[in-house]
Amino acid sequence: MNHPDIASLAKSEKSARKRIRYLALLHFIEGHSRTSIASMLKVSRTSVNKWVATYLSLGLSGLDDKPNPGRPAKLSSLQLATLKEFVLLKSLSEQGGRLMAKDVGHFIQSEFGVTFKQTNIYRLLHQLGFSWITTRSRHPKQSEAVQEAFKKLPNGNDP
Repeated sequence: MNHPDIASLAKSEKSARKRIRYLALLHFIEGHSRTSIASMLKVSRTSVNKWVATYLSLGLSGLDDKPNPGRPAKLSSLQLATLKEFVLLKSLSEQGGRLMAKDVGHFIQSEFGVTFKQTNIYRLLHQLGFSWITTRSRHPKQSEAVQEAFKKLPNGNDP
């Protein structure tokens, strides 16, 4: 592959990191030293050395981004399903009250032995499809019949 192709790849590339790698390679093919390439692109010379060596051994495919899996999840899919069931049961409970993040945290700690910070509990609940918008609390002794009867009382201001 010649350098006009690499130049067009660099122009059309959406990933900024990969674009920098293409530019470093283009400058290398044009005869610039690795030190001057690092200076032009504001990256370390070690990175430029690594990109060039990878290109020389693997070709352009060696410049692709490697998968970055991140930290493994603290809870398994079965544990997440159990947590979701717990939240659903508590939120639909007839006893009133609100389910708070600290309650969810206590459940996770007691059931699975895993500790989460409060902000991460909110993030976890969001991933499970819950929003933290709550309904108005219901008093445990609240009666629908009494409320309906109250609505039918005449208002003193009604004509």
